Amino acid sequence: MSTATLTDHVENGTTHFIPSAPPAGDNSKGHEKPSSLAVALPNLKPNKPPPAKRTVSRWIRWQLWFNTYRKFFTVIMIANVIAIVLATTGHWPYARKYTGAMVLGNLLFAVLMRNELFGRLLYLVINTLFAKWTPLWFRLGCTSVVQHLGGIHSACATSGLLWLIYKVTQTFIDHSSNPAAILVIGVITNLFILIVAVSAIPWIRNNFHNIFERHHRFAGWLGLMFTWVFVMITDSFDTELQKWDLTASRVVRDQQFWFVIGMTACILFPWFTVRKVPVDIELPSPKVAILRFERGMQQGLLSRVSRSAIMEYHAFGIISEGKHAKYHYLICGVQGDFTKSLVNDPPRTIWTRQLKFAGVSNTSALYTRGIRVCTGTGLGAALSTCIQSPNWYLIWIGSDQEKTFGPTISGLIHRHMGPERLCLWDSKRRGGRPDVMKLVKEAYVAWNAEVVFITSNMQGNSEIMQGCKEANIPAFGTLWDF
Repeated sequence: MSTATLTDHVENGTTHFIPSAPPAGDNSKGHEKPSSLAVALPNLKPNKPPPAKRTVSRWIRWQLWFNTYRKFFTVIMIANVIAIVLATTGHWPYARKYTGAMVLGNLLFAVLMRNELFGRLLYLVINTLFAKWTPLWFRLGCTSVVQHLGGIHSACATSGLLWLIYKVTQTFIDHSSNPAAILVIGVITNLFILIVAVSAIPWIRNNFHNIFERHHRFAGWLGLMFTWVFVMITDSFDTELQKWDLTASRVVRDQQFWFVIGMTACILFPWFTVRKVPVDIELPSPKVAILRFERGMQQGLLSRVSRSAIMEYHAFGIISEGKHAKYHYLICGVQGDFTKSLVNDPPRTIWTRQLKFAGVSNTSALYTRGIRVCTGTGLGAALSTCIQSPNWYLIWIGSDQEKTFGPTISGLIHRHMGPERLCLWDSKRRGGRPDVMKLVKEAYVAWNAEVVFITSNMQGNSEIMQGCKEANIPAFGTLWDF
């Protein structure tokens, strides 16, 4: 199963109850309160046949497409392309002289954006400093920034590749002043960084996840190794005197050396947290495997697991009752080879990174009240938020939910959440899907929510995000750029 997909197609329905009134005086968002908030939603009936697909304006689609991810990517790429042009035309001598620093500075930022420790620290700072008291627009901006750090990652990695091509090209132009070793290592380094970049193209990443992971990881490691060699030999060769200077003092005085140190630390550190841990697997149905691990977790985290120490890691949302709970759980929809193997040959131990990475749900702490919408196994990324905070309302859409997901998940839901903040729509029992946006809109007003978080498949995510944008409801959906 691709790490890019936290949900499967076990859904296509939703469920029902709706919120009681918020506490008296809790009207920070200025919603006009309905006359009877304590009553459940009307007995919504599934639409038969399903409603025709709504027409969404191009402006709405453009706003959703040109999100913060693409804004980051566009701004950073434009800045770097302009810088390369200035360096090429001789209008920025610094970049021409220290091209290696431009390469490695970009690559360092690219790696840093995907570092679990950096991400956790960034979420911690934002949640600690800005929760609830800052203006809503500012908190929404914080969530958008941390959710779309991938835009910085992609732009800096691509820009680093462009600077590297520029540097190697300049080296070949001045080939008479550079030894053959520098030329050869420069080409090899370019090749590996290019493989890393091409393997991360969204179409490849989403449709051929294992190919993406192998090439992105192993070519990345080889690219790092050759980057080290390239930096060391270019720093050690004096082009003016045409001789090698292998003294350590010359190398450590160069900024490129410290950029590579930073890159290496960011890449290696998460791997030092990899452990083989015991796991209990519950198979409530052929469609789902529930993985149980020891120790509790804070809400809004995701876990990478694998049957191998270094190969084929897959990300799933963590369900936990809190930091001091005895266990945490992963819901794995049976789709790809990895998740099928959990059913056909359940392991007793599994590899995981003990340092978990934060997802967008982690910023739920910023908001006074919110709605968590999910379909199918997307519950795995949503449930901890609703269990650990009484200010979050859950809408879960699925098919034959209790039978498919089993007593463990049902127990967690009903043990911690009353019907006043829970909407479960079982599409099999109800004979089809509800009007999802009707559920979301009514819950948003009745619950006096500030934001909606969505975890669904690509089609469901797109439909709900478009509906929320049309209704001016702040919403954050699923990303496929892990």
